[in-house]
Amino acid sequence: MTALLLTGVPGIGKTTAMRKVAASLSGRSLAGFLTDEIRSERGREGFRLITLNGQEAVMAHVNFRTPHRVGKYKVDVRAIDRLVESALPVEGDIDLYLVDEIGRMECLSTVFVVRMRSVLDSAKPVVATVAIRGEGFITEVKHRRDSVVWEVTSQNRDALPDSVLTWAKAQ
Repeated sequence: MTALLLTGVPGIGKTTAMRKVAASLSGRSLAGFLTDEIRSERGREGFRLITLNGQEAVMAHVNFRTPHRVGKYKVDVRAIDRLVESALPVEGDIDLYLVDEIGRMECLSTVFVVRMRSVLDSAKPVVATVAIRGEGFITEVKHRRDSVVWEVTSQNRDALPDSVLTWAKAQ
């Protein structure tokens, strides 16, 4: 298997697991991105995309003015397009791709979908979070022959980073 996909309900700990994995592999050549929630006293207002090479942009926010929408969030597809090209290089000496996440917002970007297909086809190991529900590319990724899907639960989330690291080191 070249792709390990972590799925689960929102808020279960997928991103937390990805952060721990990224921190544990800091000496290796990593590519990809993590996401951060943007919160205020009113609750979650958006999401920031942070590449593993140090770039960041707000990709979705309740106050954006854009026709692209997922739930209450308006999505800046151009911001995703901009960062994905540098975050997911297909050439180069990459040991492991970490992608948080393959979800409805990210899939609004054709650049993201095309680049992720290339990354998955590269035979380099990929650890990615993926939406528990979704159509199109989300379903396609889960059904690839070279992918395995692990569900993140409240029972396994604390041990999950170690299991992911074991998987990654075996690749």
